Amino acid sequence: MRHSGVNAVNVADLRRLAKRRLPRVVFDYIDGGADGETTLHANSLAFERIRFRPRNAVANAPCNLRTSVLGTSLELPFMLAPVGSARLFYPRGECATAAQASAAGTAYVLSTLSGCRLEEVRAASAGPLWYQLYLVAGREVATQAIRRAREAGYTALVLTIDTAVSGRRERDLRNGAKELASGNLWRMLPHVPQLLARPGWLFDFMRDGGLMRFPNVVLPTVGPMGYADVAAALEHSTVAWDDIAWIRELWDGPLVIKGVLTADDARRAVDLAADAVVVSNHGGRQLDSVAPTIEALPEVVEAVNGRAEVLLDSGIRRGGDVVKALCLGARAVLIGRAYAYGLGAAGGAGVARAIEILRDDIIRTLRLLGCHDAGALDSSYVETPNR
Repeated sequence: MRHSGVNAVNVADLRRLAKRRLPRVVFDYIDGGADGETTLHANSLAFERIRFRPRNAVANAPCNLRTSVLGTSLELPFMLAPVGSARLFYPRGECATAAQASAAGTAYVLSTLSGCRLEEVRAASAGPLWYQLYLVAGREVATQAIRRAREAGYTALVLTIDTAVSGRRERDLRNGAKELASGNLWRMLPHVPQLLARPGWLFDFMRDGGLMRFPNVVLPTVGPMGYADVAAALEHSTVAWDDIAWIRELWDGPLVIKGVLTADDARRAVDLAADAVVVSNHGGRQLDSVAPTIEALPEVVEAVNGRAEVLLDSGIRRGGDVVKALCLGARAVLIGRAYAYGLGAAGGAGVARAIEILRDDIIRTLRLLGCHDAGALDSSYVETPNR
């Protein structure tokens, strides 16, 4: 039964609705990947190559989707991943997303590159929130953000390690993303028609204050970092393993390392006291032609060997994908584009519909598998290409 009011059967429908509402430059920011987008497409195709091995003639029973991640009980085996610039998709986008995650009984991970203050997002949610950290603008600025997150009640810190530089996203270059963010009228002018072609979005965008700044990246003597400065700032914010020591001095709660694709990085993260790792290739938005995350997952699970929790993101478009990741050893998954399409299509109602679609998919998949408890899934329920 639908409660959100958004007429979408699956995530692909939400994608089409988002494409209809958003200007090309904003839609492609959500939808696109790095370089030739090989990894972007491979992430989803890799899930399709995994086959289920159902147990049939199993009596029907209510399904249990609950799990615990870093000591926090969740009603769903998926959380909402950090997605930067969500305020461009819909007014107060991060606050709307956090509220829907809370209503569904799951956690939301707020990006450093949020258009809403982390305190405002905390006020919008009664549920668990994590804060994702980039070392944008250096240690002093990051230290301030870590302290604010701790004081606001964020319960875990997610350190992203795969952004030595921004990936080269060719759609953004073609669409004039840099020019539109520059504030220079003559540079912007050739790209303005795509904004005018979406008057509903443009009205919402202007009503929400126009081009946002990043209020969780507060530069000394300047204030919140401007949108045009983000690419250069990322290039000067590379995370090294040595950074974890000073981060640990500031943050005594759970620490999650995001961007792990190999056994070596997984072991290094756990040796440095990470409480969880996220098998992630940034949704195919950073280095192209790396392994799909679902293919990297077994290697990381084996390397971690129970010393930390293993999460996964990238490529998840259906509840069956969530189930496959759980079968292969993930404690839970993080969804990004799936809810971002919903947010771009219809705001909070679209996020709610994305969550609802995935929840219903998972329940149906579990029943057809003959396993009514997500916590009981294991590799015997799937067949992988290498098996």
